[in-house]
Formats: sequence, C-alpha cells, structure tokens
Amino acid sequence: MGTAKKTSVAVAAPQDRLKDVQFDPKSGMYIGTLTIGEQLLRVGIRPGARVGGALTGKPLLMFNGIGANLELVSPFIAELGDTETVIFDVPGAGKSPAPKSPYRLFTMARLAANVLDELGYDQVDVLGVSWGGGLAQQFAIQFPARVRRLVLAATTMGGQTMLPGKPSVLWKMINPKRYRDKGYMKSIAPDIYGGSLRADPDAIKLFTDHARGGDSKGYRYQLLAMAAWSSLPFLWRIHHPTLLMAGSDDPLVPLVNARLQASLMRNARLHIVDDGHLFLMNKATEVAPVVREFLR
Repeated sequence: MGTAKKTSVAVAAPQDRLKDVQFDPKSGMYIGTLTIGEQLLRVGIRPGARVGGALTGKPLLMFNGIGANLELVSPFIAELGDTETVIFDVPGAGKSPAPKSPYRLFTMARLAANVLDELGYDQVDVLGVSWGGGLAQQFAIQFPARVRRLVLAATTMGGQTMLPGKPSVLWKMINPKRYRDKGYMKSIAPDIYGGSLRADPDAIKLFTDHARGGDSKGYRYQLLAMAAWSSLPFLWRIHHPTLLMAGSDDPLVPLVNARLQASLMRNARLHIVDDGHLFLMNKATEVAPVVREFLR
C-alpha cells in the first residue's frame, strides 16, 4: 500500500483579507481597507508570533482617541513585540469615510465585532485610549465573551460622569482644527495635552508628523456619541482583568478620573505615567512593556 502524502493547507493571515494593502515599515503594520455593510474602514494589522498559522497569544484590538487616525498610536504599536495588533480608523476619522448619520457607542461596538469576524478573530484583548476607552468599555459590556483582558488609557466613564479639566481646555478640544493645522496644534498642545508637550518641541512634532485630519462631520458624530454615554450604570458588569493607565499631568482627563474608576471596578489596577494625555505615543518605549506584561 502506498503512503498517503501530507498536504499543507495555507492559512490566510488576517491582513490578506484587506484590500489595497500597504506595508508601513516603521510600525510593522499592514494598512488596507475593509468593508462592513456599507461602511468602508481603513484598518491596520501588525502581525504577531504564530506557530503553524496559529497565534501564540491573544490579538490586541485597539480603539483610538477622538478624531485620531491609526498612525497616531503607531509608535506604541511598534513597541508591542510579538503581540498581534488590529486597529481601524473610526468612521469619519483618519481615512475612513464618515457614516451617513450619527451613531451611538453600542453601534460602534457592534461594528468592531463585525471587523473581528471578517478578519477571523474570536477572543481578543482590548485597549482603548481617551474616547476609545469609552468604546473599549462598551465593547467589554456588550461582548464580554470576546474580551480576555482590558486596558484603558487616559479615559473616563463617559461624558456625563467625567470629572473635567478646565473649561478652556475642553473648548479647545472640541475643535478638530488641531488635526489639520500644524501651527494651531503647536499653539494649543501644551494646554490640551500637558506632560511632554508642555516644553518638548519634539513631542509636539511627533504628534503633527503622525496626525491626519478626518471628516468634520465624523468628529461631531464622535462627540455626540460620547456626550450621552456613561459606563457607570454598567461598570459592575466588567469582570475582566483591567489595567487603568493615566498621566500624572493630563489637563484633558485629570488623574482623579482614573483613581475613581479604579475604585469602582471589580478587577482593576491603576498605573500612573509621568506624562500628559498622549503618554501612549510620547512614552511608548516606557508604556508598551507595562502593557505587554499585563497581557502576558
């Protein structure tokens, strides 16, 4: 009798499911597009370590800040080692077209779940920064079985339950002009973001070099989605191990917000970074190892 030959079956990588893919050597991300229903999304995937086509750890799903394009967190993503990471420009931010109408966070969480389905991911770790931290909480509440661990960076429990900074800081943040006008960004960065951006021109340049303005309508939709949302009534339902990260000098989201949230969550610990609101970008080499260790 002859011996049956073993045939190897090629396993499609998640980035192979994207269209118009380009590779970014600085971050290690494959950046392309994905269509969910009628919504076109710009998606970035940084491949992680695999054995026989299977990941050696859980992939990390990231949600970005308001108006932010995925390149803004690319310095952090580049420091994540062998952690497979996926992030997408929220509709109306970066290069994802704005949706036809306003939405709520539960709609965006469902969109994120559909993105994971299309890319072939099941359970993931989730990291949300600033506005994306609200979406990360909503995702964990809405799809608890799909989340293993949760990282919340420079974020709050929502617009209605946020302990805000100075009104002048919030007023400047409402205007998306900082993503389009580098001169304007340089003038307001110290007041809005604090930390490294108060005195370090290189920190401001890091932002302006990576920022890509999105759609003004999409920015307004993001503001509306967060204005009427709060995780406080549902916070007890988040049972996942959670790492809360906050900047010691954050004018936009003062540290007291993270302290309060850590005290209310069942399974959370707080890590304070000696920086401002953008510590995930400006202190990437310091912060990424903390996240990697927590997710390990």
